[in-house]
Amino acid sequence: MAPPKKSKKAKRELKKSKKCKSMSVVPIEPRATESDWWDSFWQKNSPIPVFSATKWRNECNPFKNASVMKILYTVSDCSAIPTDEAEGFKFFFRVSKKTFDYICSLVRQDLVSRPPSGLINIEGRLLSVEKQVAIALRRLASGESQVSVGAAFGVGQSTVSQVTWRFIEAVEERAKHHLRWPDFNRMEEIKSKFETSYGLSNCCGAIDATHIIMTLPAVQTSDDWCDQENNYSMFLQGVVDDEMRFLDIVTGWPGGMTVARLLKCTGFYRNCEAGERLNGNIRILSEGVEIREYVVGGVGYPLLPWLITPCEYNDISSSMSGFKTNHEAARSLAVRAFSQLKGTWRILSKVMWRPDKRKLPSIILVCCLLHNIIIDSKDKLQPDVALSSHHDPGYGQQCCKQVDPLGKAMRENIAKHLQHGKEKAPSN
Repeated sequence: MAPPKKSKKAKRELKKSKKCKSMSVVPIEPRATESDWWDSFWQKNSPIPVFSATKWRNECNPFKNASVMKILYTVSDCSAIPTDEAEGFKFFFRVSKKTFDYICSLVRQDLVSRPPSGLINIEGRLLSVEKQVAIALRRLASGESQVSVGAAFGVGQSTVSQVTWRFIEAVEERAKHHLRWPDFNRMEEIKSKFETSYGLSNCCGAIDATHIIMTLPAVQTSDDWCDQENNYSMFLQGVVDDEMRFLDIVTGWPGGMTVARLLKCTGFYRNCEAGERLNGNIRILSEGVEIREYVVGGVGYPLLPWLITPCEYNDISSSMSGFKTNHEAARSLAVRAFSQLKGTWRILSKVMWRPDKRKLPSIILVCCLLHNIIIDSKDKLQPDVALSSHHDPGYGQQCCKQVDPLGKAMRENIAKHLQHGKEKAPSN
């Protein structure tokens, strides 16, 4: 007797059950986020190879293998990378782990809320916020190519580009409070430090400018961007306080301008001329003369009532000689700040290859913000981070002949007050 025929409905159900059995029952897990990025990075870039415990016991223990001991000493001695892990972290990213975590907290919302496609490493894991920040900091700190930075983190060039720009946008928006003009109380502290350290009463800071050199496509070249040394460059001007913290910056202007012309194109100049900045308490000196608030600058700047420049070279009076020494010491704060900035964030000291001139000011601003964050966080940088030479190597000194009579009178009064103070000081 033949078996009874199954109904069409029974056949469909049987077929469906077989299909379900053939499917994997393993639950689908969400794509993992790479959270152990530092261990991987340090293992890859440490001057001393990092081994697993098993490999160390079996193969690499230097007490059992003299050749391994020799390799360890050779790598450590020949590399500039610190062997200490905490110092190594600062070497690569310019900040301590504590400050790094703070920066991550500033930008976390932006980096998480707007994840572009493709932010994965070669193992297919999503990049953590910490690894994104590390990639961006390394790109800015080293100035190396996106390909080189990507290779160090196991990501591609396009990922480095995306991550760095998203980080720059986030810091530019979230870290504004780290670069602002001081309030009254803070300005009084700054003025007190300048007077104590340099004898300059009512001095509020030092000003200087530097060139960010770049190459441009032939279609974008012009005399405006070609500077005095025949480089294509963009200017960065900054006013710093007694701790070399930036209080005001301006960038985006062509390097072909003079420093004096650059100054007059800035909001800082307009505010000072309008009495809206450097308008604090007037200091009455012991000689009865009044000294308003001012900043000190180099000979490339005009002599103004609120911007005091060095005396003329032919003025060799004793009072001006003492003033010149004190003025130069105070002004050097701005010079050192730019050397520190361009040494810490080497992307600014290297020749940039065809940058987007609309985006470059944001890159420069973010480097200044990071510079201030380091100071505000009390971080100590590696001693050899700052540029060993001037921040504008190869550039001759510009000289501005503009002299405001009120500025000249101010300079003379400051010089006389310094001389008077020295004469009253008891001799040893």
